[in-house]
Amino acid sequence: MKWVQTSIGMLALVWLTGCRSCQEGPLASQEPVERDVILATTTSTFDTGLLDVLVPDFEERTGYRVKPIAVGSGQAMAMGRLGEADVLLVHSPGDEKAFVAEGAGINRQRVMYNDFVIVGPAGDPAGIRGQKSASSALLSIAGQGTVFVSRSDDSGTHTKEVSLWKASGVDPVGMDWYTETGLGMGLTLNVASEKGGYTLTDRSTFLALEKTLHLDVLVEGDEALFNVYHVIEVNPGKYPDVNSAGGKSFASYLVSPECQEIIRTFGIEKYGTALFHPDAGNVD
Repeated sequence: MKWVQTSIGMLALVWLTGCRSCQEGPLASQEPVERDVILATTTSTFDTGLLDVLVPDFEERTGYRVKPIAVGSGQAMAMGRLGEADVLLVHSPGDEKAFVAEGAGINRQRVMYNDFVIVGPAGDPAGIRGQKSASSALLSIAGQGTVFVSRSDDSGTHTKEVSLWKASGVDPVGMDWYTETGLGMGLTLNVASEKGGYTLTDRSTFLALEKTLHLDVLVEGDEALFNVYHVIEVNPGKYPDVNSAGGKSFASYLVSPECQEIIRTFGIEKYGTALFHPDAGNVD
């Protein structure tokens, strides 16, 4: 009888443990084999402070340790192509599709979106305030020869800027009014502010730094300025040394209801508006 009672107790313990696992779902804390996860991501997720919220929450839930490297989207994908990152959070859709098509990445999923805006000095010497077309605004800047500051760093923002210049019919590279920083978004905004120039920025980074800048949002709302972020796992079939379990776990976290709710409210208390908008489950 004692043996039967013990067996029943053990079965009950197994059943309860299994039940708890079902209730907690894929974000349940489990001891990972390889704890470190290298995340290559954009400077906007770093400059806005979003990673300061998401990373600790993910680590607490899973036991992984995330090592974020904030660079432009192009540089993040270059790291992926070398197998030097486990997962990417980037915002350069055309380049991302190429990255996946060549087999470097897998499971590309939408995470969130915001938009790009053109900012510049309040005096607006190029007269672009309120223009509806971003490419037309750049044409006006070029026509007036006013300072424009470019990241020129192969980031998602720079890729967008290049496409807008192409649509305007102007090649600004080499012009004396066109400044190339090779820096991230926050530092490029500082340069534009100091020079009294214009630049293209994601709205979230601008809002996070607005109080330190002498710049206004001058052009917004153009469909061409939509800015969507995707998570991509680096392909373990091509790069067997990556932490594929950790990368997959972080990707799953980003698109989970728990994380999407954090994204939905991030920035509201401090800036009066959300800096990003949740977008998991939508398709391109």
